[in-house]
Amino acid sequence: MTHIVDVFWSFRSPYSYFATPDLLRLREDFEAEVRFRPVLPIAVRSKESLFKADQRPVRYLMLDMVRRAEFLGMKFGRPSPDPIVQDMATFEVAAEQPYIYRLTGLGIEAERRGKGLEFAFHVSHLIWGGEPGWNEGDKLANATAKAGLDLAEMDAAILANDPMPHIEANHAALDASGHWGVPTLVFNGEPFFGQDRIETLRWRLEKSGVPKR
Repeated sequence: MTHIVDVFWSFRSPYSYFATPDLLRLREDFEAEVRFRPVLPIAVRSKESLFKADQRPVRYLMLDMVRRAEFLGMKFGRPSPDPIVQDMATFEVAAEQPYIYRLTGLGIEAERRGKGLEFAFHVSHLIWGGEPGWNEGDKLANATAKAGLDLAEMDAAILANDPMPHIEANHAALDASGHWGVPTLVFNGEPFFGQDRIETLRWRLEKSGVPKR
């Protein structure tokens, strides 16, 4: 019997970034197929869910993401540029999005090549690790190479084969799981939302008899 854990994950989510080391350990520790299923950020796929007049959620997230990075001992800085082009005063999302569709498509292609989690790990560390200009020069190519992949080949692949049907299928599967946020991990139809719920998922895998490696 194949045990499957689906990982719904976004390149714009700091909590998705925080989850990447634990996701790699999860795959190493359990005889389960951990499937990387990138989705577009909620700012793109569900604009009606964005914060409007109430600034408290944003203020809390800005506080918590820095605190969580310190707690985990991970490098952290707000991405420059932001993977989403958005006015953070009004939350208006620009019509033109030069980064997030490419990143998410590359994530789809990385998973197709069997390196989805590795790509997520290295690219999210580049984007969220505090160094500005993650999109400049050969930085993205180097991060992709650390995952054992070639950026030029992957860019050509997503131009030749539109990844949007796969991305939209991931959106539908996330909705069907009963959650909407990232990272959400799903095992046997049960969602586990948040970087801090991976330990709970490990407990569930053990209770369900998923063998350790």
